[in-house]
Order: sequence, then structure tokens, then C-alpha cells
Amino acid sequence: MEDASTDTCDGGKPEPSGSLRTFGAVYQGFRENAGFTQEALAPAIRYSAHYIGSVEQGRRLPSKTFIDRSEETLNANGVLRKAAKRLSKQPGLARWFREWAELEKQAISLYTYECRLVPGLLQTEAYARTLFENRVPLLSEEEVEIQVTARLERQKLLRDRPNTYFSFIVDEHVFTRPTGGVDTVRGLIDHVLGCASLRNVEVQVLPLERSVHPGMDGPMRLLETPDNEWFAYCEGQESGLFLSDPKTISTLHMRCAKLRSQALTPDDSRGLLTRMRGAL
Repeated sequence: MEDASTDTCDGGKPEPSGSLRTFGAVYQGFRENAGFTQEALAPAIRYSAHYIGSVEQGRRLPSKTFIDRSEETLNANGVLRKAAKRLSKQPGLARWFREWAELEKQAISLYTYECRLVPGLLQTEAYARTLFENRVPLLSEEEVEIQVTARLERQKLLRDRPNTYFSFIVDEHVFTRPTGGVDTVRGLIDHVLGCASLRNVEVQVLPLERSVHPGMDGPMRLLETPDNEWFAYCEGQESGLFLSDPKTISTLHMRCAKLRSQALTPDDSRGLLTRMRGAL
């Protein structure tokens, strides 16, 4: 599960980072060999010089369109496409989650439905630590710290990207499980309420009274890139599925829209969470 574990490498041990920097150096080599400065290349591939610089410095995951245009303009003979398949950046992330995690950093909108536990972007350190310390098989103390650090770093998205819209739909029963004990759950609900107060964050609770709903097949998430491309991600035990097929994306959009209509409104969700917090 991504937010229980695998988004921070619960499906395996942390792997070395640095592939973005390596890709950036390779890309710079192709650019210079073709006789382009960053400023001269920008109009040719219709991406800004700043974007190109970010890729070359290993600070940005290049989009598929960027790679395709660069391949043609720089006569890379497929090398950039092959290299892009091995990109990763942040240590502590499971290999199957890394591509999604990098796209999250660029997304202009992000939709999450979760029925197992509180989404990773909304978790407190205590809640996340409880999940990682109880993972099976057990992680070492060092590995737990790597997982927790990676998760907390990823959570900065909510405040670092104020123009990105974050929508979370979470099943009510998720907040009733005493994960980590009463104090941890109290802190968790307080934290979720704090996140929900941000202008770019919307949290909705799917009430238990919804006996049947479109999320019965499990959690899902959708995002939109600055190029207005849509991707989806679904996760299970020890694996994750990155989706780009338009028909599949359309199906998940319909399910997500129905879930949003069946969940409590953001105001009513805050009211319910406040009452649940008071009852602890």
C-alpha cells in the first residue's frame, strides 16, 4: 500500500538516488554536442530554458513530451528515451512509486481516494512512524528513519505548491482505527483539519452510511500535469500500477466524480472530524 508503506519503499529497501543527475548530465552532453545553448534549444523543443536547466541539474523529472521533442531535435537515437525509463530521485521511495512521486511535484491538480488509511500527504510523523515500525517484515531503525523522512519531505507539496489543487476523499472508518493509540489519532485528526484549512486542499469524508460506492475496487489517485496530461496510480501489495491509457483514466475520472458527490461536503467533513476528535 502506498500510504501505508510502499510510497516510501515499504515494498523494498531504499535504492540509491542520483539517476536524475546522471540523466541531466547525459542530456547536457547531447545538447552541447548538437551545438545548442539552453536558450537556443528552448524554442526548438517549445520548453523554457529554465525547464531545460532544471532537467540538466537533476531537479526535475522530464515529461514524455520533453523527451520526445528532445530526441528528434538532438538526434539522440533513442538514448534519452531509454535513460528516462530508469529515472528516480528521492531515496526512501519504492521503485514503482518514484515516477508518480516526481509527477506529483509538477502536478496542477491531484485527486486521491483512500479506503485503507490516511493518505501519506496527510499523515503525521507519529502516524507514519507507527506504520513503518510495524511493517512486515520488520525494518531496521535506520530504514524506518529513511521512510519517515521521505514521507515528511513529500508532504511539503501541500504548502510549497499553493496553486496546485489537492482533493482527498477518505473513508470514515479510516479515522476510527486507533493506529498508534488515542494520542496519535487525536494528533492525526488535528493535522488533517489543519491541512483542510489550506485554500488549495479539500478533504472529504466518505460516510459509513454509503453502503455501496464506486471506490469498492480500492484506492486510486489521478493527477494533471502542466501540459494538461492525465495520469493515474493504483497500488496493492508490494506493487504499484502507473496508468496513462485514456480509457482507463476516463473510467477512474467517472468513479472519482461519483465518490466526490457521495462524500460529505468539505464543511460537513470538518464537522464530523471535529466531533470524532472530541469523542476520543
